[in-house]
Amino acid sequence: MKRYSLRNKIACAVVSLSVISTAAAQDQPIQSLPADTLTLQTCLDIGLLNNYALRIAHNLEQISSNNATAANAGYLPTLDLSGSYRTTVDNTSTTLRSTGEVSTDNNVFDQTINLGVTLNWTIFDGLNIQANYQKLKELERQGETNTRIAIEDFVAGLTAEYYNYIQQKLRLQNFRYSMELSRERLRIVEERYRIGNFSGLDYQQAKVDYNADHASYLKQQEALQSSVINLNEWMAMPRVDAPLCIKDTIIMLKEQLDYQMLWESTLLTNASLLRTDQDITIAQLDYKKVISRNYPYVSLNAGYGYTYNKYDINVNSKRNNFGFNGGVTVGINIWDGNRRRERQNANIAVRNTQLQRDELEQALRAGLSNLWQSYQNNLKLVHLESQNLITAKDNYSIAMDRYMLGDLSGIEMREAQKSLLDAEERLLSSRFNTKLCEISLLQISGNVMIYLQ
Repeated sequence: MKRYSLRNKIACAVVSLSVISTAAAQDQPIQSLPADTLTLQTCLDIGLLNNYALRIAHNLEQISSNNATAANAGYLPTLDLSGSYRTTVDNTSTTLRSTGEVSTDNNVFDQTINLGVTLNWTIFDGLNIQANYQKLKELERQGETNTRIAIEDFVAGLTAEYYNYIQQKLRLQNFRYSMELSRERLRIVEERYRIGNFSGLDYQQAKVDYNADHASYLKQQEALQSSVINLNEWMAMPRVDAPLCIKDTIIMLKEQLDYQMLWESTLLTNASLLRTDQDITIAQLDYKKVISRNYPYVSLNAGYGYTYNKYDINVNSKRNNFGFNGGVTVGINIWDGNRRRERQNANIAVRNTQLQRDELEQALRAGLSNLWQSYQNNLKLVHLESQNLITAKDNYSIAMDRYMLGDLSGIEMREAQKSLLDAEERLLSSRFNTKLCEISLLQISGNVMIYLQ
């Protein structure tokens, strides 16, 4: 297996992300298929532009990127502009202490107008702001990882369906060939039946076999059309039943894969493992945010305001104030009753994410081992069934010669024909199953982007 470096894999992922980003920015998905034949690369390119799941994943990544700012983390101050107007209408009664004289004023109308700018800035809160910013950045990276996982799932899924289409088309050709063989046999039996060389039973049996092969051919046309619909759905084409013209006619296999290199690549570049590593980092930052509450906090506040007062019966009829105010707040939360519980839970969350990472690594090793065993077994089956197909073709040729000479019955001829069709079907199935194992192995090991090249 050609071993791709981590730099090449990341570059491939970046190219894919940029393709989706461009498509999302332009909002111009491909509406129709090219007039020429489609390759796997072409189908993947169209799907990268159109696929709804990828576009949704990119939008979610954009949200996490938009959130990863210093302002959202709390690094920057807040600036507020406020204004208010207040009026009072009172009936007042005043008694002089010296004389006891009472004076009364009704409908006293006072007005107050306030305008001001206020600045608040938390400059230290026990490293909570720093931890929060690091978490937002990690969530941004995790958004990129989630998009990469979506792309890898898409590439693997579309590639599998692409080769399933080839499988279904080859199977249709096999059924067509079988139907043609049955039609030729029916023609021979019908001619010989008319001259008396074959019995009516031979003619009826040949007709039944031909009809059975014709029915299988019609059912396979349905299976092929279903694959066409699935492939168009992966590419998110407006017409899911649009006909396809695929360039490849055989299922190409990679027989140079190496288990040890696949496992090393899995540990290095598997996107799911990378996401669990990011989960661990996020859990550790959450723990750091809880610990930051043990430290004091420092905040600055400043303001500049204008106040206008208008009095109805006061000694002064009006008053204007322009002023600056500022201050520093220093404090520490001594006890809130929840800190110990939150610290314990945050610590448990860190351990859980580490356990989840170990569990995922074990699951990947098990999955890779099972797929590798199946891949090796199917490769052996491909070689075996290739030899069986050669033998089945020779056997059918001999059977046809004997059948033409009248030395072979119709039932024996049908068995030879069925053996040929079964050999072709087993070889086709083993090749497709090998391809599925190959795709899954490359996806687990983080190499599935190779199909984009």
